Amino acid sequence: MKPTEEKIQSNASDLPVYLFKQGNNCEAYRYFGAHMETRAGEAGVVFRVWAPHAVAISVVGDFNSWKPGSHPMRKVDGDSVWELFIPGMKEYDVYKYCVTTRAGDLVYKADPYAFHAETRPSNGSKVYDISGFAWHDDAWQAAQKKADVINSPMNIYEMHAGSWKMKEGGKPYNYSELADELIPYITEMGYTHVELLPITEYPFDGSWGYQVTGYFAATSRYGEPKDLMYLVDKCHENGIGVILDWVPAHFPKDANGLYEFDGGPLYEYSDPRKGEHYGWGTRVFDFGKNEVRSFLMSSASFWLKKYHLDGIRIDAVASMLYLDYDRKDGEWVPNKNGGNENLEAVEFLQKLNENIFRDFPYAMMIAEESTSWPMVTKPVFSGGLGFNFKWNMGWMNDILRYFSLDGFFRKYNHDCITFSMFYAFSENFVLPISHDEVVHGKKSLIDKMPGSYDEKFAGVRAFLGYMMAHPGKKLMFMGQEFGQFIEWNYEKGLDWLLLDYPKHRALQNYFKKINEFYKANPAFWQIDYSWEGFSWISSDDKDNSVIAFRRIDEKGKEIIVVCNFTNVERCDYRIGIPKKGAYKIVFNSDDVEFGGEGKGNKGKLKTESINMHGFEQSISLDLPPMSAIYIKKTR
Repeated sequence: MKPTEEKIQSNASDLPVYLFKQGNNCEAYRYFGAHMETRAGEAGVVFRVWAPHAVAISVVGDFNSWKPGSHPMRKVDGDSVWELFIPGMKEYDVYKYCVTTRAGDLVYKADPYAFHAETRPSNGSKVYDISGFAWHDDAWQAAQKKADVINSPMNIYEMHAGSWKMKEGGKPYNYSELADELIPYITEMGYTHVELLPITEYPFDGSWGYQVTGYFAATSRYGEPKDLMYLVDKCHENGIGVILDWVPAHFPKDANGLYEFDGGPLYEYSDPRKGEHYGWGTRVFDFGKNEVRSFLMSSASFWLKKYHLDGIRIDAVASMLYLDYDRKDGEWVPNKNGGNENLEAVEFLQKLNENIFRDFPYAMMIAEESTSWPMVTKPVFSGGLGFNFKWNMGWMNDILRYFSLDGFFRKYNHDCITFSMFYAFSENFVLPISHDEVVHGKKSLIDKMPGSYDEKFAGVRAFLGYMMAHPGKKLMFMGQEFGQFIEWNYEKGLDWLLLDYPKHRALQNYFKKINEFYKANPAFWQIDYSWEGFSWISSDDKDNSVIAFRRIDEKGKEIIVVCNFTNVERCDYRIGIPKKGAYKIVFNSDDVEFGGEGKGNKGKLKTESINMHGFEQSISLDLPPMSAIYIKKTR
């Protein structure tokens, strides 16, 4: 099996290489990497890689006993792009690039553009034909083109593919098996989307996928790329959207990965004050380098196009935006204006979002951005970063702090449940209770709740009742829906045995019913990002730890939400009502079927001509302890 140099077709490289070097190639994976071709009647594989500082590169693998130099590549552009066609190579053949550095060292690198890889601890790339999967999601795709993602329900189930459930012996399900197990569950529970923690290839299980070595390869831990396509396809057939957690901020220093790819900094900044993320032990992408921009934009586009994903959640955006993020004095260098903003990263994110929405106008681009950076979800043309959603980390921190407090102290921290409304409509927010909040000593959601066993369950129900009614889309990490007490452990499956206990089954049923209520009532999602969809009734009753507000849909129909965040029943509690008439409690977190005590008003509620909260009409309520209730006008 020898390379045939005369079969290299340099002219075909002109446009993709030109666009790549201009930072405008959003489909670089079509050119770079390993692609099966037939040249002059011989079937084989063409390899292309970017390595401007390399002295020489050869393709090595089982086919040549991993012998350096036996299959040398040559530059097709006279500069930085290397190519080689090897006849006789076939799908699943394992390979690497052997790079000769300027220092004379040989380094063996996985293909940055590989579609498939060996399963850890092996780390070679595999030739793989990404084409040919028979999709069945035409109806889903057509529906998405007509959908208004901003003003639609979005209730995301965030999950780690390897630890949601495990087979006997502690083995994870593969993608296809996961589809058969997960989809009926997601459907029954009423979630609209599933978000996968990163499944881009990564070497270390303990990173949960956040230290990526293969930006175009679905991790082989759970099967082949087309197995993942099957999972996405089946989700779409069942009306479930799929979101990928994606990590363009940094990458690990594994010797086989992007780290100093051709003997020195290439994908990363050369200055360690910009290129080293000390806290994470990783390298930072050089966002000012055109070729890196093409690489990352191509990766994002790849998952949306080839895997039909519906959205991408961009991890650690704050670490990209700020030059001094998690750095001490002397460990960072200001920008050209003397500030701490990474202007190159800002420009990259804007360009990324512009290109994604040009090609995929109905996609979700969700920023995990934890600071007060302005206009994250505003269009680029108006000075924004161009995302269409942002995680509301401020709300998350405030509300989790509040609910961890004993009821007595909550009145002194009342602003934790009201402050979010000062900025709720400044961005298109997602309210996240994510994987990061149920690990590292932070406790699971139910274990954060103070009090007795029963009180903890009541706390979760009240929390979720408030969360589902609060403006913004929703995200909940797996296991919280049935009250897993222990923290999430990526090495173990969830504690599904807890469903043998009545309280846990009841809590799961509560999540199911409130998810159904959320989807069925446009007032909770139709006007999520405007004061037109929200109005306070009472926000200042800190002594009783009670709040009341209205959510309103496009037709003016409304749901009144009243939350009592203490374990004290509030009888004859009066709230103002905007319209005279009869009302009814349509959802009560304290219902017996949810594991509650069944307290609160029954039957119809009639307004009285008693002024309260600026309204001429009011009603008297018996508020169950630690509860959230939803009220609708019946006539």
